[in-house]
Amino acid sequence: MSTVTTDRTAATDRAGGTPGEVFRAFLKLGVTSFGGPIAHLGYFRDELVTRRRWVGERDYAELVALSQFLPGPASSQVGFALGLLRAGPMGALAAWLAFTLPSAVLMVAFAYGAPLLGGVLGSGVLEGLKIVAVAIVAQAVWGMARSLTPDPRRAAIAVGAATLVLLLAGTAGQLAAIVLGALAGLVLCRMPAEQAPPPLPFAVSRRAGLVSLAVLVALLVLLPVAAAAFGGPVLDLADGFFRAGALVFGGGHVVLPLLQAEFVGTPWLTAEEFLAGYGAAQAMPGPLFTFAAYLGALAAPGAAGLVTAAIALVAVFLPGFLILIGVLPFWNGLRVRPGAQSLMRGANAAVVGILAAALYDPVFVTAVVDPGSFALALACFVLLVSWRTPPWAVVIVGALGGVLLAMT
Repeated sequence: MSTVTTDRTAATDRAGGTPGEVFRAFLKLGVTSFGGPIAHLGYFRDELVTRRRWVGERDYAELVALSQFLPGPASSQVGFALGLLRAGPMGALAAWLAFTLPSAVLMVAFAYGAPLLGGVLGSGVLEGLKIVAVAIVAQAVWGMARSLTPDPRRAAIAVGAATLVLLLAGTAGQLAAIVLGALAGLVLCRMPAEQAPPPLPFAVSRRAGLVSLAVLVALLVLLPVAAAAFGGPVLDLADGFFRAGALVFGGGHVVLPLLQAEFVGTPWLTAEEFLAGYGAAQAMPGPLFTFAAYLGALAAPGAAGLVTAAIALVAVFLPGFLILIGVLPFWNGLRVRPGAQSLMRGANAAVVGILAAALYDPVFVTAVVDPGSFALALACFVLLVSWRTPPWAVVIVGALGGVLLAMT
């Protein structure tokens, strides 16, 4: 059967789905999809393109391309779009909830259980998780650099972004690095537009797209104003996670430096707690953005942590979904413009630099404190890169290694 015929059949099959059907399909993916966004996209393809035939190969490839172009969590945006195609807005919501909740629940449970880990065993596990974070982020920098900085110009943009972030701490430095990187890409990375696949039809009107973008801009402007005017941890939390979610180019790992700049050093979060949670997130199925639920749970004591965890989770995902809805009606024209592609090449190169800076501070300087911790971090990195070991297995190795280091 030809690709065109397959896509036409899938286009017919995807009509008439229900939110319940979408929820069940994505709940299965939410409890079995280990390995990060690239692996998630493979799970999605096997389950929803090959087995269930919700979309054809060509349409699915277009959704993946769109998610790579936009800021936000790539796999969750693809899942949201598939739910939207299958069962409308309620299908999109069902896809996000089902894919996200299993990991989010586990991360909140870890936030409540981590303080109970005492003695040599508990401290060793937490130290091991911090060391695993070193290997995970180093692997992300390595892989992203190979794909997003393949030439000297983009490599120079990445180096400049890393330098700027290290010299200008906080989210201001990261935002400046992305903006300047995009402008540098417009000048230095112009090349013929890449060939685009056929248009992808979405039942999203231009008015709905513009309203979605207007809501995004309004929240970006009003949340920090409200946080400054009224104060309080809830508004501060929503503002910080929303801005982090709006700036995540290049994959889930990039949320690490953005959230670190926002929350590490605040009264409710230390660098050690931050990295322990980030290491634990590698062992969970589903999207890495559920790390936000862990951080939110630590922001308030007792049962109130469940509320702040939910606020953090919604706030970090919402910008990516608003951007996706806003761009869908205009995507077919935007993706073929050389200027837009050049901006994204520069922004993606800057993201590599931002993540490289985060690899140094806080990840490396916090976790690697002696020769033993460096050796364990190096071993975990080799397991990930050379042995292709699943991240959840590397987390177990790192935790056991941390216990051994604590006992010596």
